Amino acid sequence: MNEELATQIGSVARLAREQMSLTQAQVAERVGLAAAVYSRVERGHMMPSVSTLYRMCIALMVSPEDLLGLTESTDSDARARPEDDAALRRLIFVARKLDAGKLDALVHVATELAR
Repeated sequence: MNEELATQIGSVARLAREQMSLTQAQVAERVGLAAAVYSRVERGHMMPSVSTLYRMCIALMVSPEDLLGLTESTDSDARARPEDDAALRRLIFVARKLDAGKLDALVHVATELAR
């Protein structure tokens, strides 16, 4: 097992889960794993299968690239606050699934919130 990769997957999964205010048990249920097994994945003690990684990306709204640590931020501020970078990527992940009308509404809401 590649311990560095397992730790990467686990820490990104934990951060995403915490930002979504979910418990390990809730994510485990969504992913189709026993809570104890998901806990081992999140702690970096177990490497998930490809199909489990896929379900984790969907449940946690995280891209596979982020989960596997394949993305690098070029913005120095984002590197200083990786949780912000992850939250923005999750928002983009969700936004890509929206139809044009809903995407326009999201842009309007985000614009109003930014004022």
